[in-house]
Amino acid sequence: MAAPAKALQVLILPGDGIGPEVVAVGEKVLLNVGQKFALDLKVAYGEIGQGCVLRHGVPLTGETLQKALESDSVLLGAVGGSDPGSQAYAVRPEAGLLAIRKGMGLYANLRPVRLMGALVAVSPLKASVVEGVDLLVVRELLGDVYFGEPRGRGKNRRREEYAYNTMRYSRSEIERVARVAFQMARQRKGRVVSVDKANVLETGLFWREVVTRVQEEFPDVQLSHQYVDNCAMQLIRDPRQFDVILTSNLFGDILSDEASVLAGSIGMLPSASLGLRGALFEPVHGSAPDIAGRDLANPLATVLSVALMFRYAFGIPEAGSLIEKAVEQVLQEGYRTADIYAEGTRRVGTREMGEKVLTKVEELFRSGPA
Repeated sequence: MAAPAKALQVLILPGDGIGPEVVAVGEKVLLNVGQKFALDLKVAYGEIGQGCVLRHGVPLTGETLQKALESDSVLLGAVGGSDPGSQAYAVRPEAGLLAIRKGMGLYANLRPVRLMGALVAVSPLKASVVEGVDLLVVRELLGDVYFGEPRGRGKNRRREEYAYNTMRYSRSEIERVARVAFQMARQRKGRVVSVDKANVLETGLFWREVVTRVQEEFPDVQLSHQYVDNCAMQLIRDPRQFDVILTSNLFGDILSDEASVLAGSIGMLPSASLGLRGALFEPVHGSAPDIAGRDLANPLATVLSVALMFRYAFGIPEAGSLIEKAVEQVLQEGYRTADIYAEGTRRVGTREMGEKVLTKVEELFRSGPA
């Protein structure tokens, strides 16, 4: 049953590289499905990343952040320039991404990794290893070396240059993201693996202690612990052992990108960032400037991020399921972008893949509930 009509503000940030191309597809799916579920969606646009630096001197303006704070949801494409080492840290495109996360208080990043049946052959791992993979990485997003102070560069007494970052976590930062992981596990198979480096890092030992204490609030959820190096190996050796992976900002960034091979391509991985002052949805992949503007990018991670938006920002899981089912059926019919192409399938571009998904959404919606 369609939800009652109400006005919802969505801020769209196309960003850099392939961002505008994949977001254009995601926006069409957003508006199409929103209309089907009687949502009154009001769309606004903003700048972030390299283009924003070129026009305004900063990767995120105060005006765009304010728009984000006033929105019910944010859809972001990709952020990143072609040469990250050529700019000062404060004006690198990626600094805009960290700034909007901090400004919106987005402390929990959800990265689902599910291998759709049609893509089993695309994964570089054997089918016997990856078939049926369905896990969720819950990554803490506002702490660790990404935000820890002090940070910077200097010179020692011998005038030798050095750089430093601070890995820092407070009890409350760990507690709040741990609760998200346990709550998500309750909706899944009821298992959480907490990933740290407790054998050599004080932050890792503290992380393990706090997560263990929070688990007492969730006696129905099973908790185990793994060191990050072991987890990286286990993701490739036996990925089906995982249900929910809870980890820190740095480890979550690395492990979720590694997990992209399980889904066939990083172009298939969506994400949702939830927090204190809103929600932001974006594909996990980067800006890929080498293929920007060539109609080669896979838009499905963005489309699946829109599905997460309906589920977590708008509270309409059936709309999210409709989109996910449409994507899966398009893949079953053999349509592929370059990153997931295999012999015997039909290669299509970014725009055509988007049209295939929209057509399938129409068919599924007419045939009944998702």
